[in-house]
Amino acid sequence: MPTAPLKVVIVGGGTAGWMSAAGLVRLLASADYDLTLIESDEIGTVGVGEATLPHIKTFNDMLGINEAEFMRDTQATFKLGIEFVGWDKPGDAYIHPFGTFGEPWAGLDFQHHWTRAMLAGEDVGPLHDYSYAIEAANNAAFEFPNEDTKSIRSTYAYAYHFDAGLYANFLRGWAMARGVSRIEGQIVDVGRNAGSGHVETVTLKSGAVIAGDLFIDCSGFRSLLLGQTMGVAWQDWSEWLPCDRAFAVPCARTEPLLPYTRATAQPGGWIWRIGLQHRTGNGHVFSSAFCSEDQARETLLGQLDGAALAEPRLLRFQAGRRAKAWEGNVIGIGLAGGFLEPLESTSIFLIQAAVTDLANLMPTRGGIDRRLADEYNRLFEVHYDRTRDFIVLHYCANRREGEPLWDHVRNMRLPDSLAHKIALFEANAAAPDYKYGLFSRDSWLAVLVGQGIVPRGYNRLADSLTLDELGSKLRDLKRRIRTNAAAMTGHGDFIANYCPAPTAAKPMESAA
Repeated sequence: MPTAPLKVVIVGGGTAGWMSAAGLVRLLASADYDLTLIESDEIGTVGVGEATLPHIKTFNDMLGINEAEFMRDTQATFKLGIEFVGWDKPGDAYIHPFGTFGEPWAGLDFQHHWTRAMLAGEDVGPLHDYSYAIEAANNAAFEFPNEDTKSIRSTYAYAYHFDAGLYANFLRGWAMARGVSRIEGQIVDVGRNAGSGHVETVTLKSGAVIAGDLFIDCSGFRSLLLGQTMGVAWQDWSEWLPCDRAFAVPCARTEPLLPYTRATAQPGGWIWRIGLQHRTGNGHVFSSAFCSEDQARETLLGQLDGAALAEPRLLRFQAGRRAKAWEGNVIGIGLAGGFLEPLESTSIFLIQAAVTDLANLMPTRGGIDRRLADEYNRLFEVHYDRTRDFIVLHYCANRREGEPLWDHVRNMRLPDSLAHKIALFEANAAAPDYKYGLFSRDSWLAVLVGQGIVPRGYNRLADSLTLDELGSKLRDLKRRIRTNAAAMTGHGDFIANYCPAPTAAKPMESAA
């Protein structure tokens, strides 16, 4: 006889809950899994992001979502990268693009050829001149990448800026239309099996009891099931990421509509700026050890480029992750499992990765194989630890001397894994190139070089080209990038023609 479907209960809505529901209902056979999501309209959610990474397009495409419809419904714009202002030292700026730097020549990554020319004294210009995505971003332009991989217009990807609250609502409707059950209510009690310790039921304020075989904890910072019930310890990373507060506030939209996020360093932290169709999202991430809440709020309001649309909302957090994401029959996704500040728009990606990994390792009605949980936890650690290193790099590689926060992070002891990456790049221009996890080689190059870390050497195989040959290829590449990017459509015009959103959408207050 066929077995009954595995009962999967998702605790909490928001972006994490509804991405989990949508991903699992799309990827899993409906006859084998019964998906229920419990959320309460009385409990607010923390907006985990308005800015995303290109991986979100893969997730939406997997769901089969119409891009223009999704963008209209979430007031979305396109994103080609992130501009970092003042992170190396005041007055400097660079862009971390969603695209490649240059082209591989003679079987070697581009940065080795650029480094060789630079060290030889050639007038090659900065590395960032060789990124198509950066040139387009600087021109406030956007078009879809060319599908011909031989074209210079194929060398970039894109992500989105969207209203996180509207995105969760969009996924809620999408998932419920495909069989996910939603239950409104607050959880007041958790029932566990006396022998295994597994969660068996959750009791709602109404008195209803919901039973399940597998529970996904999307309860946010409370971590109701993974942290409070299962007792999984929290690993505090504030020694490397001391920012523990953020004010968020929307303001009126201004022109031009930029196709990139902006992160501007401040004495006590940094400020984000994210342009949506109906407004601009702003926030100030700061360390309470180096900046008071009053100072942070005043700084944020003084940096707005439009009229504030609400009072600034304060969020408190601690960087880190749970020692495990999967314990017993409970899996923590989103803030219930870990938190990294929104500097590189990683929160939604980490949710997406968790959902994808869970779908690949999903247990059946026959029981939970411990090896599935072990593998899930290994992947969870890889994602968070590698992402942590990349974010810490932005802080430690700075020359903002005389500012207590920046002096502290510049001189702090680094994770061994990050210290090794920096040393290897300085010695030989070798950048991390993961097959799994964030971030790509080009992302590491953008931040390493953008913040003043210059290699002292390069892979000697780059010497196979003469300096004359190399100079000619560099000039030609730069010309092709500038010529093609100059012909692109303005970002605002592209949005107006492709996915204009209704003007009456209610502004949200989600963080970056």
